[in-house]
Amino acid sequence: MIKKIALSLLAVTLAAGIAMSQDKMADKKAPAKAGILQPAMEPTGGWTSAGEMGQKGEVWSNTTNGAAVDNKPNAGKSVTVTGEILDLSCYLQLGKHGDKHSSCGKKCIANGEPIGLVTKEGQVYLLMAEEHDPRRDGGVTFRKAAADSFAKVMTVTGTETSINGVKAVYVQGYLNK
Repeated sequence: MIKKIALSLLAVTLAAGIAMSQDKMADKKAPAKAGILQPAMEPTGGWTSAGEMGQKGEVWSNTTNGAAVDNKPNAGKSVTVTGEILDLSCYLQLGKHGDKHSSCGKKCIANGEPIGLVTKEGQVYLLMAEEHDPRRDGGVTFRKAAADSFAKVMTVTGTETSINGVKAVYVQGYLNK
């Protein structure tokens, strides 16, 4: 009986020691990054909006509704978001953005890498043209406009959707300034 109590006390003491050790190790870990990656890499002209790249309309266009399963696309909401245009491949892999990354980023977008927007607070969005059929068939000019606007702070409007933490804005038209 005494042997069982001693073993139980030993197990409790060991468990408490492990828990305390893990807490101390957790305190030593680097805090999670918040905000924009590589904040020293400034967008062209700083964080002043260079203009608008779209205007709000219906949440989804007729071509998107028509292409959806049972004519019901995923839920979305009309939004206006301001941030720096960037290529997601270099930003997510290397943290690169801003004017210093402009020549590489423009090439990445022009050659098919995903287009992104990062807000001043560090929220990242995937950007795509909203019109489903024209986008699918190469009949939109948003990719070229985004490449031309690389590293500039723009305001985009369109439909936001989020699936499992991935946020996207489907841009509805744009004005390239």
